[in-house]
Amino acid sequence: MNATSALILLALFVWGLCAQRVARAELTAPVVFVLLGLLMHQGVGPVDLAPSASAVKTLAEITLTWVLFTDAARLSVPSVRADVRLYARLLGVGLPLCIGLGALLAGALLPHLSFWAALYVGAALAPTDAALGASMMANPVVPARIRRAINVESGLNDGVATPFVVLALAGIAAEASGAGHEGPAGALLDLLIGLAYGTALGLVTGRLLHAALRRGWAAEDFAGAAVLALALFSYTSAVLLGGNGFVAAFMCGLAFGAAHRRGAPRWQLSFAEQSAAVLSLLVWLLFGAVVLPEGFRHLSWQAVLYAVLSLTAVRMVPVLVALLGSGLDRGTALFVGWFGPRGLASVIFALLAVEELAPDAAREVVPVVVCTVLLSVVAHGLTSGPLAERYGKRRGDGAAGPAQGRGAGELPVRGLTARPPRGR
Repeated sequence: MNATSALILLALFVWGLCAQRVARAELTAPVVFVLLGLLMHQGVGPVDLAPSASAVKTLAEITLTWVLFTDAARLSVPSVRADVRLYARLLGVGLPLCIGLGALLAGALLPHLSFWAALYVGAALAPTDAALGASMMANPVVPARIRRAINVESGLNDGVATPFVVLALAGIAAEASGAGHEGPAGALLDLLIGLAYGTALGLVTGRLLHAALRRGWAAEDFAGAAVLALALFSYTSAVLLGGNGFVAAFMCGLAFGAAHRRGAPRWQLSFAEQSAAVLSLLVWLLFGAVVLPEGFRHLSWQAVLYAVLSLTAVRMVPVLVALLGSGLDRGTALFVGWFGPRGLASVIFALLAVEELAPDAAREVVPVVVCTVLLSVVAHGLTSGPLAERYGKRRGDGAAGPAQGRGAGELPVRGLTARPPRGR
Protein backbone atom coordinates (compact mmCIF):
# COMPACT_ATOMS: atom_id res chain seq x y z
CA MET A 1 0.00 0.00 0.00
CA ASN A 2 1.44 3.38 -1.04
CA ALA A 3 0.35 7.01 -1.10
CA THR A 4 -1.30 6.61 -4.52
CA SER A 5 -3.47 3.71 -3.36
CA ALA A 6 -4.41 5.59 -0.20
CA LEU A 7 -5.48 8.65 -2.21
CA ILE A 8 -7.63 6.54 -4.55
CA LEU A 9 -9.38 4.85 -1.63
CA LEU A 10 -9.93 8.20 0.06
CA ALA A 11 -11.40 9.62 -3.16
CA LEU A 12 -13.86 6.72 -3.39
CA PHE A 13 -14.94 7.26 0.21
CA VAL A 14 -15.32 11.02 -0.18
CA TRP A 15 -17.36 10.55 -3.35
CA GLY A 16 -19.64 8.23 -1.42
CA LEU A 17 -20.10 10.91 1.22
CA CYS A 18 -21.03 13.77 -1.09
CA ALA A 19 -22.28 12.26 -4.39
CA GLN A 20 -25.88 13.38 -3.81
CA ARG A 21 -24.84 16.91 -2.94
CA VAL A 22 -22.45 17.21 -5.88
CA ALA A 23 -25.17 15.97 -8.26
CA ARG A 24 -27.06 19.23 -7.68
CA ALA A 25 -24.20 21.09 -9.32
CA GLU A 26 -24.27 18.73 -12.34
CA LEU A 27 -20.73 17.61 -11.47
CA THR A 28 -20.35 14.00 -12.53
CA ALA A 29 -18.06 11.31 -11.21
CA PRO A 30 -16.27 10.97 -14.58
CA VAL A 31 -15.24 14.63 -14.40
CA VAL A 32 -14.01 14.28 -10.82
CA PHE A 33 -12.04 11.09 -11.38
CA VAL A 34 -10.60 12.18 -14.74
CA LEU A 35 -9.23 15.29 -13.03
CA LEU A 36 -7.88 13.14 -10.20
CA GLY A 37 -6.20 10.90 -12.75
CA LEU A 38 -4.57 13.90 -14.43
CA LEU A 39 -3.31 15.04 -11.04
CA MET A 40 -1.78 11.63 -10.41
CA HIS A 41 -0.24 11.59 -13.87
CA GLN A 42 1.54 14.84 -13.14
CA GLY A 43 2.70 13.54 -9.80
CA VAL A 44 2.18 15.51 -6.62
CA GLY A 45 4.59 14.69 -3.83
CA PRO A 46 4.57 10.92 -3.25
CA VAL A 47 1.48 10.49 -5.47
CA ASP A 48 2.24 9.22 -8.96
CA LEU A 49 0.09 6.73 -10.86
CA ALA A 50 1.97 4.47 -13.26
CA PRO A 51 0.03 1.18 -13.58
CA SER A 52 1.44 -1.80 -15.42
CA ALA A 53 0.04 -2.79 -18.79
CA SER A 54 -1.35 -6.02 -17.37
CA ALA A 55 -3.12 -4.17 -14.54
CA VAL A 56 -4.79 -1.76 -16.96
CA LYS A 57 -5.94 -4.57 -19.24
CA THR A 58 -7.25 -6.67 -16.35
CA LEU A 59 -9.22 -3.75 -14.93
CA ALA A 60 -10.71 -2.96 -18.34
CA GLU A 61 -11.67 -6.59 -18.96
CA ILE A 62 -13.32 -7.11 -15.57
CA THR A 63 -15.21 -3.81 -15.72
CA LEU A 64 -16.53 -4.39 -19.23
CA THR A 65 -17.54 -7.94 -18.32
CA TRP A 66 -19.58 -6.84 -15.32
CA VAL A 67 -21.15 -3.93 -17.20
CA LEU A 68 -22.13 -6.08 -20.19
CA PHE A 69 -23.59 -8.81 -17.98
CA THR A 70 -25.57 -6.57 -15.62
CA ASP A 71 -26.89 -4.27 -18.35
CA ALA A 72 -28.19 -7.29 -20.24
CA ALA A 73 -29.47 -9.24 -17.22
CA ARG A 74 -31.62 -6.43 -15.86
CA LEU A 75 -33.61 -6.22 -19.11
CA SER A 76 -37.21 -7.21 -18.48
CA VAL A 77 -38.96 -8.39 -21.62
CA PRO A 78 -42.48 -7.50 -20.36
CA SER A 79 -41.33 -3.99 -19.42
CA VAL A 80 -40.06 -3.20 -22.92
CA ARG A 81 -42.60 -5.17 -24.97
CA ALA A 82 -44.86 -2.16 -25.55
CA ASP A 83 -42.04 -0.23 -27.24
CA VAL A 84 -40.03 -3.09 -28.70
CA ARG A 85 -40.28 -1.57 -32.19
CA LEU A 86 -38.79 1.69 -30.95
CA TYR A 87 -35.86 -0.13 -29.35
CA ALA A 88 -35.42 -2.26 -32.46
CA ARG A 89 -35.20 0.91 -34.55
CA LEU A 90 -32.53 2.43 -32.32
CA LEU A 91 -30.45 -0.75 -31.98
CA GLY A 92 -31.14 -2.47 -35.30
CA VAL A 93 -31.10 0.57 -37.59
CA GLY A 94 -29.62 3.52 -35.74
CA LEU A 95 -26.60 1.75 -34.21
CA PRO A 96 -25.36 0.04 -37.42
CA LEU A 97 -25.83 3.31 -39.32
CA CYS A 98 -23.86 5.13 -36.61
CA ILE A 99 -21.02 2.60 -36.82
CA GLY A 100 -20.97 2.74 -40.61
CA LEU A 101 -21.17 6.53 -40.84
CA GLY A 102 -18.53 6.88 -38.14
CA ALA A 103 -16.20 4.50 -39.99
CA LEU A 104 -16.72 6.29 -43.32
CA LEU A 105 -16.03 9.69 -41.75
CA ALA A 106 -12.91 8.35 -40.01
CA GLY A 107 -11.59 6.96 -43.28
CA ALA A 108 -12.24 10.22 -45.10
CA LEU A 109 -11.15 12.69 -42.43
CA LEU A 110 -8.30 10.97 -40.61
CA PRO A 111 -5.16 10.40 -42.68
CA HIS A 112 -3.55 7.00 -43.16
CA LEU A 113 -6.31 5.00 -41.44
CA SER A 114 -6.83 1.48 -42.75
CA PHE A 115 -10.28 -0.07 -43.16
CA TRP A 116 -9.98 -1.88 -39.81
CA ALA A 117 -8.76 1.21 -37.99
CA ALA A 118 -11.66 3.26 -39.36
CA LEU A 119 -14.08 0.50 -38.31
CA TYR A 120 -12.59 0.52 -34.82
CA VAL A 121 -13.13 4.27 -34.47
CA GLY A 122 -16.72 4.02 -35.69
CA ALA A 123 -17.57 1.06 -33.46
CA ALA A 124 -15.72 2.26 -30.34
CA LEU A 125 -17.58 5.57 -30.42
CA ALA A 126 -21.03 4.19 -31.24
CA PRO A 127 -22.11 2.99 -27.75
CA THR A 128 -23.86 5.57 -25.59
CA ASP A 129 -23.78 5.98 -21.82
CA ALA A 130 -26.92 7.25 -20.13
CA ALA A 131 -24.94 7.65 -16.91
CA LEU A 132 -23.41 10.87 -18.26
CA GLY A 133 -26.91 12.31 -18.54
CA ALA A 134 -28.13 10.95 -15.22
CA SER A 135 -29.83 14.19 -14.21
CA MET A 136 -31.90 14.05 -17.40
CA MET A 137 -32.67 10.37 -16.86
CA ALA A 138 -34.02 11.09 -13.37
CA ASN A 139 -35.95 14.21 -14.35
CA PRO A 140 -39.72 13.54 -14.30
CA VAL A 141 -40.47 16.41 -16.70
CA VAL A 142 -39.05 14.25 -19.52
CA PRO A 143 -41.67 11.68 -20.59
CA ALA A 144 -40.98 8.26 -19.11
CA ARG A 145 -41.15 6.62 -22.52
CA ILE A 146 -38.30 8.76 -23.84
CA ARG A 147 -36.15 8.15 -20.77
CA ARG A 148 -36.74 4.41 -21.08
CA ALA A 149 -35.80 4.46 -24.77
CA ILE A 150 -32.50 6.23 -24.07
CA ASN A 151 -31.79 3.94 -21.12
CA VAL A 152 -32.55 0.67 -22.91
CA GLU A 153 -30.47 1.77 -25.90
CA SER A 154 -27.58 2.71 -23.63
CA GLY A 155 -27.79 -0.58 -21.75
CA LEU A 156 -27.67 -2.77 -24.84
CA ASN A 157 -25.72 -0.93 -27.52
CA ASP A 158 -22.32 -1.52 -25.91
CA GLY A 159 -22.94 -5.28 -26.14
CA VAL A 160 -24.02 -4.96 -29.78
CA ALA A 161 -21.00 -2.82 -30.67
CA THR A 162 -18.44 -5.03 -28.90
CA PRO A 163 -18.17 -7.63 -31.72
CA PHE A 164 -17.35 -4.89 -34.22
CA VAL A 165 -14.64 -3.54 -31.91
CA VAL A 166 -13.19 -7.02 -31.44
CA LEU A 167 -13.13 -7.67 -35.19
CA ALA A 168 -11.54 -4.29 -35.86
CA LEU A 169 -8.81 -4.77 -33.24
CA ALA A 170 -8.04 -8.20 -34.69
CA GLY A 171 -7.82 -6.71 -38.17
CA ILE A 172 -5.47 -3.94 -37.04
CA ALA A 173 -3.25 -6.42 -35.20
CA ALA A 174 -3.17 -8.74 -38.21
CA GLU A 175 -2.11 -5.90 -40.49
CA ALA A 176 0.71 -5.02 -38.12
CA SER A 177 2.00 -8.54 -37.47
CA GLY A 178 1.23 -10.22 -40.78
CA ALA A 179 0.16 -13.82 -41.22
CA GLY A 180 1.17 -14.79 -37.68
CA HIS A 181 -2.00 -13.30 -36.24
CA GLU A 182 -5.37 -15.07 -36.47
CA GLY A 183 -6.99 -11.94 -37.89
CA PRO A 184 -10.67 -11.11 -38.33
CA ALA A 185 -11.64 -14.65 -39.45
CA GLY A 186 -10.37 -16.13 -36.21
CA ALA A 187 -12.00 -13.33 -34.21
CA LEU A 188 -15.33 -14.02 -35.94
CA LEU A 189 -15.14 -17.68 -34.92
CA ASP A 190 -14.40 -16.59 -31.35
CA LEU A 191 -17.46 -14.36 -31.41
CA LEU A 192 -19.71 -17.19 -32.59
CA ILE A 193 -18.39 -19.52 -29.89
CA GLY A 194 -18.90 -16.83 -27.26
CA LEU A 195 -22.44 -16.16 -28.47
CA ALA A 196 -23.53 -19.81 -28.33
CA TYR A 197 -21.73 -20.62 -25.09
CA GLY A 198 -22.88 -17.49 -23.27
CA THR A 199 -26.51 -18.09 -24.24
CA ALA A 200 -26.47 -21.69 -23.05
CA LEU A 201 -24.66 -20.83 -19.81
CA GLY A 202 -27.08 -18.02 -18.98
CA LEU A 203 -30.19 -20.12 -19.53
CA VAL A 204 -28.90 -23.03 -17.46
CA THR A 205 -27.54 -20.97 -14.56
CA GLY A 206 -30.56 -18.66 -14.49
CA ARG A 207 -32.95 -21.58 -14.13
CA LEU A 208 -30.70 -23.27 -11.59
CA LEU A 209 -30.57 -20.20 -9.35
CA HIS A 210 -34.30 -19.60 -9.72
CA ALA A 211 -35.08 -23.20 -8.76
CA ALA A 212 -32.58 -23.23 -5.89
CA LEU A 213 -34.09 -20.08 -4.37
CA ARG A 214 -37.63 -21.38 -4.79
CA ARG A 215 -36.81 -24.64 -3.01
CA GLY A 216 -34.88 -22.95 -0.23
CA TRP A 217 -31.51 -24.44 -1.18
CA ALA A 218 -29.81 -21.09 -1.82
CA ALA A 219 -29.43 -18.21 0.62
CA GLU A 220 -30.67 -14.89 -0.71
CA ASP A 221 -27.89 -13.08 1.14
CA PHE A 222 -25.29 -14.83 -1.01
CA ALA A 223 -27.16 -14.79 -4.33
CA GLY A 224 -25.68 -11.42 -5.29
CA ALA A 225 -22.12 -12.69 -4.85
CA ALA A 226 -23.03 -15.79 -6.87
CA VAL A 227 -24.25 -13.64 -9.77
CA LEU A 228 -21.09 -11.54 -9.58
CA ALA A 229 -19.00 -14.70 -9.85
CA LEU A 230 -21.17 -15.98 -12.71
CA ALA A 231 -20.48 -12.85 -14.75
CA LEU A 232 -16.71 -13.36 -14.42
CA PHE A 233 -17.05 -17.11 -14.98
CA SER A 234 -18.88 -16.51 -18.24
CA TYR A 235 -15.90 -14.48 -19.47
CA THR A 236 -13.06 -16.68 -18.24
CA SER A 237 -14.64 -20.00 -19.23
CA ALA A 238 -15.50 -18.69 -22.70
CA VAL A 239 -11.87 -17.64 -23.21
CA LEU A 240 -10.70 -21.09 -22.11
CA LEU A 241 -13.04 -22.64 -24.69
CA GLY A 242 -11.66 -20.42 -27.44
CA GLY A 243 -14.59 -17.99 -27.48
CA ASN A 244 -14.85 -14.26 -26.98
CA GLY A 245 -15.41 -13.53 -23.31
CA PHE A 246 -17.14 -10.17 -23.75
CA VAL A 247 -19.79 -11.52 -26.10
CA ALA A 248 -20.23 -14.52 -23.81
CA ALA A 249 -20.79 -12.23 -20.80
CA PHE A 250 -23.35 -10.14 -22.67
CA MET A 251 -25.28 -13.14 -24.00
CA CYS A 252 -25.07 -14.88 -20.62
CA GLY A 253 -26.62 -11.80 -19.02
CA LEU A 254 -29.43 -11.67 -21.57
CA ALA A 255 -30.18 -15.38 -21.18
CA PHE A 256 -29.87 -15.21 -17.38
CA GLY A 257 -32.45 -12.41 -17.28
CA ALA A 258 -34.70 -14.25 -19.74
CA ALA A 259 -34.63 -17.33 -17.51
CA HIS A 260 -36.29 -15.18 -14.84
CA ARG A 261 -38.88 -14.07 -17.43
CA ARG A 262 -39.06 -10.53 -16.05
CA GLY A 263 -35.33 -9.95 -15.97
CA ALA A 264 -33.07 -10.84 -13.09
CA PRO A 265 -34.40 -9.39 -9.81
CA ARG A 266 -32.70 -6.15 -8.85
CA TRP A 267 -31.51 -7.53 -5.52
CA GLN A 268 -29.61 -10.27 -7.35
CA LEU A 269 -27.80 -7.74 -9.54
CA SER A 270 -27.21 -4.96 -7.01
CA PHE A 271 -23.93 -6.40 -5.71
CA ALA A 272 -22.55 -6.84 -9.24
CA GLU A 273 -23.78 -3.39 -10.29
CA GLN A 274 -22.18 -1.72 -7.28
CA SER A 275 -18.92 -3.59 -7.88
CA ALA A 276 -18.97 -2.53 -11.53
CA ALA A 277 -19.64 1.07 -10.47
CA VAL A 278 -16.53 1.10 -8.25
CA LEU A 279 -14.38 -0.30 -11.04
CA SER A 280 -15.94 2.21 -13.44
CA LEU A 281 -14.63 5.04 -11.28
CA LEU A 282 -11.16 3.50 -11.46
CA VAL A 283 -11.48 3.24 -15.24
CA TRP A 284 -12.25 6.97 -15.45
CA LEU A 285 -9.27 7.64 -13.20
CA LEU A 286 -7.00 5.63 -15.51
CA PHE A 287 -8.52 7.48 -18.45
CA GLY A 288 -7.27 10.72 -16.94
CA ALA A 289 -3.92 9.33 -15.83
CA VAL A 290 -2.95 7.08 -18.75
CA VAL A 291 -5.08 7.54 -21.86
CA LEU A 292 -5.83 11.27 -21.82
CA PRO A 293 -2.21 12.53 -21.63
CA GLU A 294 -1.07 10.09 -24.30
CA GLY A 295 -4.01 10.94 -26.53
CA PHE A 296 -3.50 14.68 -26.25
CA ARG A 297 0.18 14.26 -27.05
CA HIS A 298 -0.79 13.07 -30.53
CA LEU A 299 -3.97 15.10 -31.01
CA SER A 300 -4.64 16.68 -34.42
CA TRP A 301 -7.22 19.10 -35.77
CA GLN A 302 -8.76 16.23 -37.71
CA ALA A 303 -9.37 14.35 -34.45
CA VAL A 304 -11.04 17.41 -32.89
CA LEU A 305 -13.26 17.90 -35.93
CA TYR A 306 -14.15 14.22 -35.92
CA ALA A 307 -15.09 14.42 -32.23
CA VAL A 308 -17.49 17.31 -32.91
CA LEU A 309 -19.08 15.50 -35.85
CA SER A 310 -19.25 12.22 -33.93
CA LEU A 311 -21.34 13.80 -31.19
CA THR A 312 -23.61 15.60 -33.66
CA ALA A 313 -24.07 14.40 -37.25
CA VAL A 314 -22.69 10.87 -36.84
CA ARG A 315 -25.04 10.21 -33.92
CA MET A 316 -28.06 12.36 -34.72
CA VAL A 317 -28.52 11.61 -38.43
CA PRO A 318 -28.77 7.80 -37.89
CA VAL A 319 -31.21 8.36 -35.01
CA LEU A 320 -33.37 10.63 -37.17
CA VAL A 321 -33.37 8.00 -39.94
CA ALA A 322 -34.13 5.19 -37.50
CA LEU A 323 -37.07 7.07 -35.96
CA LEU A 324 -38.76 7.96 -39.26
CA GLY A 325 -42.28 6.60 -39.11
CA SER A 326 -42.06 5.84 -35.39
CA GLY A 327 -44.67 8.41 -34.41
CA LEU A 328 -42.13 10.61 -32.61
CA ASP A 329 -41.90 14.22 -33.74
CA ARG A 330 -38.67 15.74 -35.00
CA GLY A 331 -37.96 17.58 -31.74
CA THR A 332 -38.15 14.33 -29.78
CA ALA A 333 -35.94 12.54 -32.30
CA LEU A 334 -33.35 15.33 -32.04
CA PHE A 335 -33.53 15.14 -28.24
CA VAL A 336 -32.90 11.37 -28.30
CA GLY A 337 -30.14 11.86 -30.87
CA TRP A 338 -28.34 14.48 -28.81
CA PHE A 339 -28.43 12.44 -25.62
CA GLY A 340 -26.05 9.84 -26.91
CA PRO A 341 -23.06 10.63 -24.68
CA ARG A 342 -19.89 8.58 -25.15
CA GLY A 343 -18.67 7.18 -21.88
CA LEU A 344 -17.51 4.07 -20.12
CA ALA A 345 -17.62 1.57 -22.99
CA SER A 346 -15.64 3.87 -25.30
CA VAL A 347 -13.05 4.47 -22.57
CA ILE A 348 -12.62 0.73 -22.02
CA PHE A 349 -12.30 0.15 -25.77
CA ALA A 350 -9.57 2.82 -25.79
CA LEU A 351 -7.76 1.10 -22.91
CA LEU A 352 -7.94 -2.22 -24.76
CA ALA A 353 -6.51 -0.60 -27.88
CA VAL A 354 -3.63 0.90 -25.90
CA GLU A 355 -2.76 -2.50 -24.44
CA GLU A 356 -3.45 -4.77 -27.44
CA LEU A 357 -2.10 -2.73 -30.36
CA ALA A 358 1.41 -1.68 -31.27
CA PRO A 359 2.18 1.90 -30.16
CA ASP A 360 2.09 3.27 -33.72
CA ALA A 361 -1.28 1.66 -34.42
CA ALA A 362 -2.74 2.85 -31.12
CA ARG A 363 -1.60 6.42 -31.75
CA GLU A 364 -3.68 6.50 -34.94
CA VAL A 365 -7.01 5.76 -33.25
CA VAL A 366 -6.83 6.40 -29.51
CA PRO A 367 -6.57 10.24 -29.70
CA VAL A 368 -9.86 10.34 -31.62
CA VAL A 369 -11.65 8.31 -28.95
CA VAL A 370 -10.05 10.35 -26.16
CA CYS A 371 -11.08 13.69 -27.65
CA THR A 372 -14.65 12.54 -28.36
CA VAL A 373 -15.20 11.12 -24.87
CA LEU A 374 -13.75 14.18 -23.16
CA LEU A 375 -15.86 16.54 -25.26
CA SER A 376 -18.93 14.39 -24.53
CA VAL A 377 -18.32 14.42 -20.78
CA VAL A 378 -18.25 18.23 -20.84
CA ALA A 379 -20.98 18.90 -23.41
CA HIS A 380 -23.54 16.38 -22.17
CA GLY A 381 -22.77 17.13 -18.56
CA LEU A 382 -23.50 20.83 -19.07
CA THR A 383 -26.62 20.36 -21.21
CA SER A 384 -28.26 17.41 -19.47
CA GLY A 385 -30.27 19.40 -16.95
CA PRO A 386 -31.16 22.53 -18.98
CA LEU A 387 -32.20 20.69 -22.14
CA ALA A 388 -34.25 18.18 -20.15
CA GLU A 389 -36.16 20.98 -18.47
CA ARG A 390 -36.71 22.80 -21.75
CA TYR A 391 -37.79 19.69 -23.63
CA GLY A 392 -40.02 18.39 -20.86
CA LYS A 393 -41.86 21.67 -20.35
CA ARG A 394 -42.41 22.21 -24.07
CA ARG A 395 -43.46 18.69 -24.90
CA GLY A 396 -45.06 17.09 -21.86
CA ASP A 397 -46.08 13.43 -21.68
CA GLY A 398 -48.18 13.67 -24.82
CA ALA A 399 -45.14 14.38 -26.99
CA ALA A 400 -43.71 10.96 -26.34
CA GLY A 401 -46.21 9.43 -28.69
CA PRO A 402 -48.51 6.49 -28.14
CA ALA A 403 -47.90 3.35 -26.13
CA GLN A 404 -46.44 4.64 -22.92
CA GLY A 405 -46.12 1.06 -21.85
CA ARG A 406 -48.40 -0.67 -19.41
CA GLY A 407 -46.47 -1.68 -16.35
CA ALA A 408 -43.22 -0.69 -17.98
CA GLY A 409 -41.75 0.75 -14.82
CA GLU A 410 -38.39 2.45 -14.67
CA LEU A 411 -35.24 0.61 -15.59
CA PRO A 412 -32.41 1.50 -13.22
CA VAL A 413 -29.91 3.95 -14.65
CA ARG A 414 -26.39 2.61 -14.50
CA GLY A 415 -25.09 5.91 -13.26
CA LEU A 416 -21.97 7.38 -11.77
CA THR A 417 -23.86 10.33 -10.43
CA ALA A 418 -26.42 10.34 -7.72
CA ARG A 419 -29.99 10.91 -8.76
CA PRO A 420 -31.27 14.39 -8.07
CA PRO A 421 -33.34 14.60 -4.90
CA ARG A 422 -37.06 14.21 -5.29
CA GLY A 423 -38.92 17.38 -5.78
CA ARG A 424 -36.01 19.06 -7.49
